[in-house]
Amino acid sequence: MLTRLLLIPVLIVIACCAAGAYGMLHNQVSYSVSPEYFTQFKFIQFEIDPTLPNRLGAAIVGWHGAWWMGMVISYLLIPLGLIIRGDANYFWGMLRVFCVVAFTAIAFGLVALCYAFVAVDATIAGEIVIYGNQVKDDVGFERVGFVHDLGYIGGYAGMATGALAIIWERRRSIEPIVESRA
Repeated sequence: MLTRLLLIPVLIVIACCAAGAYGMLHNQVSYSVSPEYFTQFKFIQFEIDPTLPNRLGAAIVGWHGAWWMGMVISYLLIPLGLIIRGDANYFWGMLRVFCVVAFTAIAFGLVALCYAFVAVDATIAGEIVIYGNQVKDDVGFERVGFVHDLGYIGGYAGMATGALAIIWERRRSIEPIVESRA
């Protein structure tokens, strides 16, 4: 049990890094849809240095906007994961659980992106002025905003699929290993 307790901070760091990396990549896709979402809104909100390349700025915003979800996910899933038997099973099982969470968030993000392209048009977006800046591509801006909002829901849904993955890992960790005789 002591080994598992020592693994908890390591797993928290891994979860935060994975969530931050997800945010960085997510924002690269989002930047492709609406650069103005970043240049007119997020760069100002996160005080991004205007001399940085825009894609690097989007990655920094993504990191800052998502790393903390790793803490939220860790708070629920790491203690729940303690039901997995064996220290090595616990560590590697939790890494697989984090992958399940990430794939769930990615799936939600892709569905949100597809829906945004179908559902958001000029009549829905209207004219957007933010921080005194007139947005030229209101539709793209609104689409990215929609995808970003649903991205957090994807993270929370990932916690549910992660919990199911922990139950699967628990069952897997107690099944006897059957050697095949060839």
